[in-house]
Amino acid sequence: MARKGSWNRTQKFGYDVVTVRADANGGNASITPFITGFLDTQKDAFWGRPVYFLQLPDGSLLLSDEQMGAVYRITYGT
Repeated sequence: MARKGSWNRTQKFGYDVVTVRADANGGNASITPFITGFLDTQKDAFWGRPVYFLQLPDGSLLLSDEQMGAVYRITYGT
């Protein structure tokens, strides 16, 4: 899940990508950071806003960043 970030909070929140896992009934959800670093909590400033994903046939992901106007390709290695 891409959390594009808050715009109307006193302290900024989000600006990251997380995985969310739940049980078969949709309960007991847990959130795990996947991609971080878009937000500098010390300065309460951000440099990117992850927004949308697209999975490619090879399993990699494209992640769009609306702040930078960039698209990042996320791959995995073995």
